[in-house]
Amino acid sequence: MSEQPSSALPMAAGQLRTLAVRISEDLRAQLDIVAQLTGRSATEEIRLALEYWIEKVKSDPVMLQKAQQVQTEIERKAQTQRSAIDAIFGGTGTAPKESESTTPTETEASAPSRPAARKGKPASE
Repeated sequence: MSEQPSSALPMAAGQLRTLAVRISEDLRAQLDIVAQLTGRSATEEIRLALEYWIEKVKSDPVMLQKAQQVQTEIERKAQTQRSAIDAIFGGTGTAPKESESTTPTETEASAPSRPAARKGKPASE
């Protein structure tokens, strides 16, 4: 299966996206017959079947437990990333914004500046 956005712009709520699904000839023939009997398109039948399946999955206690495990793992990874940002930017939780001052501290200001050393070549080159 592959998803293809209908445009390059972000999707707004309710917009439809294209989903290409490979199915057997027999299943396609059955889908076409169901669509003919209901008076709906094959696309609409697929959409209705997916909506039904999602509702069924949402009410399955096993799936709910798995979803909670996934959510816990997402939160754990997010906390790890927040901690990494705090470590990089001194506990601020975010990188400095362009509008915030980035004036060096007294220690940084008094430290002598020197050109950055280049790796792999002597300074005389």
